Amino acid sequence: MSAFSAARSRLVPGLLVSSAVLLVPAVAAAQVAEPVAETSEVDALDAAPAAEEERRVRSITVRGNERLEPETVASYIGLSAGEPYDRNRLDTALKSLYATDLFADVTIRDRGGDLLVEVQENPVVNRIILEGNRRVKEDKIAPEIRLAPRQIFTRAKARSDVARIVELYRRQGRFAAAVEPQIVPLDQNRVDVVFEITEGPKSKVKRINFLGNEQFGDGKLRGEIATRESKWFRLFTSNDTYDPDRSAYDQQVLRQFYLTEGYADFRVASSVAELTPNNEDFVLTYVIDEGERYNFGEVTLESEIRDIDETSFRALIGIQDGDVYNAKRIEDTITVLQETAGLLGYAFADVQPQFTRNREDLTMDVAFVIREAPRVYIERVDINGNVITRDKVVRREFRLVEGDAFNTFKVKRTQARIQSLGFFQEDLEIEQKPGSGPDKVILEVNAQEQATGELQLSAGFSSLERFLVSASIRQRNFRGLGQELRASANISSYSKSVDVGFTEPYLFNRNLALGFDVFRRDFNSFNFNASGNRNTTYEQVTTGLQLRTGFPITEFWSASVRYNLQLDDISLPLNASRFTDFNGDGEFTEDECDPIRSGRFLCDALGKRTTSAIGYSLAFDNTDNRIRPSRGQRVVFSQDIAGLGGIKYLRSQIDADKYFRIGRSDFIVGVGLEAGYITGYGGDDIRINDRYFLGEPRMRGFDIRGVGPRVIRNRYIPATADGDGNLPDGAIAVPDLNGSPGFVVIDTNPDRQQDDSLGGQAYYLGRVEMQIPLGEGVAELGIRPSIFVDVGALWDVDFDPDSQLINRPTFDVQRFVDADGDGRPDEDADGNRITETVGTPGFREQFFGDSPKPRVSIGIGASWNSPFGPFRFDIAKALLSEPGDDTQLFQFNVGTSF
Repeated sequence: MSAFSAARSRLVPGLLVSSAVLLVPAVAAAQVAEPVAETSEVDALDAAPAAEEERRVRSITVRGNERLEPETVASYIGLSAGEPYDRNRLDTALKSLYATDLFADVTIRDRGGDLLVEVQENPVVNRIILEGNRRVKEDKIAPEIRLAPRQIFTRAKARSDVARIVELYRRQGRFAAAVEPQIVPLDQNRVDVVFEITEGPKSKVKRINFLGNEQFGDGKLRGEIATRESKWFRLFTSNDTYDPDRSAYDQQVLRQFYLTEGYADFRVASSVAELTPNNEDFVLTYVIDEGERYNFGEVTLESEIRDIDETSFRALIGIQDGDVYNAKRIEDTITVLQETAGLLGYAFADVQPQFTRNREDLTMDVAFVIREAPRVYIERVDINGNVITRDKVVRREFRLVEGDAFNTFKVKRTQARIQSLGFFQEDLEIEQKPGSGPDKVILEVNAQEQATGELQLSAGFSSLERFLVSASIRQRNFRGLGQELRASANISSYSKSVDVGFTEPYLFNRNLALGFDVFRRDFNSFNFNASGNRNTTYEQVTTGLQLRTGFPITEFWSASVRYNLQLDDISLPLNASRFTDFNGDGEFTEDECDPIRSGRFLCDALGKRTTSAIGYSLAFDNTDNRIRPSRGQRVVFSQDIAGLGGIKYLRSQIDADKYFRIGRSDFIVGVGLEAGYITGYGGDDIRINDRYFLGEPRMRGFDIRGVGPRVIRNRYIPATADGDGNLPDGAIAVPDLNGSPGFVVIDTNPDRQQDDSLGGQAYYLGRVEMQIPLGEGVAELGIRPSIFVDVGALWDVDFDPDSQLINRPTFDVQRFVDADGDGRPDEDADGNRITETVGTPGFREQFFGDSPKPRVSIGIGASWNSPFGPFRFDIAKALLSEPGDDTQLFQFNVGTSF
């Protein structure tokens, strides 16, 4: 062999090796074509250049495919029989097969034009399994996973899903979270994909540092930002976890704070979040540049609108030369100028502040320029989002209609009236959009309806009523017409009531409301006998009907008229006490009131009485939201006069509330005062069921009917001397019917004490309550905490304690026996009524509470729009009370919406 031939022999393997290397793809598992073994070394050497130029595909064979057809695999190569090919085209074919994400491994072998394609298909996902996720539920993680059952599995997709799950945990403040994908092979080339999640603890903010702050301390700046340092007492907040988005927000908050303090050049130079050495917590460091403090220089106003008087509008600015520069005051001034221009019909008044920074004397000149704008008219009113509520229900609250001149005040008033319906979300706004021309505007309401049905349940416990339950159902938007339909029921140890009502707010599409109420109330008064068992003293049944109508007088004044018809039946229970010889003279009186059992003050109320009363109310209301007001006032004066048959009385009542914000903060204060007085005429006294009562829930810190005049009755019980012949303290010697002496003492057990509230003819109640904002996060949860003070009193009852109180330590009576409970005395075989002698030691009655002296309570409370309905609790401490008042520390109310 010549030297040249030898050189060529050494070159051929090198070329073949080079060809193989060039055909290797990026994926490590790829394999490349083999050289043709059948050709002799010389033939191969001689044919190599020609084969490289003229090589053509003779056939394509696919092996290893299970789900895919061979023709499908071959179609991805981009080659067919008879086509020429080279190393580059084979390399492209190999990459094309990998690009389909259908194969885990691919090899293309070149056998002299016969291409052998060997593939290993990617498995199919059978199911996705999550393990270890306790803090983040599966329904939160599932949307982040792109792999799904019956899809082709690739490791690239799995890595992408891992990254998304880790990012989800980081958004939850868990930066130590780790996710490990595990592949479980199954038959038929299927796999289960298991994401093993190690959640790790929440990454807390251990410390917040500030560098460069000279005018304000670290504590002041920490109080301004949303992020909080992790402390043991911060149990119900997530603001102490690290969140990059919150950190970026805090930088804006810092800038806003400094701009309100006059530092116009303030900037945050850098913000760094560093993990602690244990990789669990973060240390935040803000490097800030405060700059110099500026004051307002010259403040001017220019108007390009002819109808706007610059002199009059200048008084609206409220910024004086020399005041500390405050960016918030500039924003507020722009809003005031735009709203005032809107009153003149300029909906799109453009107010632009122009600043001139004077670094020499550190002043900021501001020129407010009101740009030229046309007077605007209402072109159209669009209402969106009202799925249940009829369109006319929203439109009738509009103070503007198509064709009216635009007016900012009327737009805001319309917004307040729509929000006061209580049918839509709280942040409802009326958007102003350009119309078909520069002088036209479209008012668009994008409403989001909320639940208007209310199912409310409340429970409580009191010394008087024991356990009590109240349930009510109410639909404030019945049939989407704004009608109100309600029903309620209350049951306790001694009372039951049912109330059904309906109100049509716009009768015959006119601004005239009409409604009615039908109610029935059963009340059983009781005390306790010597055995501690409850003993019913009298029964009261009240059945009534009320018709009412209301209409507006002006935008803020309204009036209503009502008629009430009520029948009261107060009687004794059907038991043996109705046939009692009260004075021991042998004369038995049927249907007689037993003062020992019922109390002397109740005996005068027995019988059936009718109340026919007509009343009116006059109201002023300019609150921004009737359901949850934040500003404005509401005053209602009402009177009812009874005497159109039956009982005669005059009832007068006033109720006033005012709401306002403290400065520019979110602290909302509500101040309320109500008072009432009822008096009889024509010789009629005020009965107990017509009097006022005061206590929970209107006056917190006191029990139901816990304030005002009351009679407390304690039993006398027999007393005996001890071994030395000494009687207990307070023992009283009394004779019995046989003439032998005996002794009794007061039973001091409060469970056997009868506490009867008498009500009063006059009352007043004042309250001051301040809502405390706890940040946007808490507000979004619907939690509104507050602190409050209640002041009130109830007095003036027609009751003479000297003539009516009972203080008889012995009271033996003869009583007929009514064993079968049919309300008639039993008789013996001869037809004689059967009697028995009952010895009753008696009662001591004490009269308390008839005083206008104020009772005062202070407390905290919170309302929460919880997922299962509205919830309200109050903790109140009575600071001032009178003897006999019943206090209560805690009360709650819970319901649900639908």
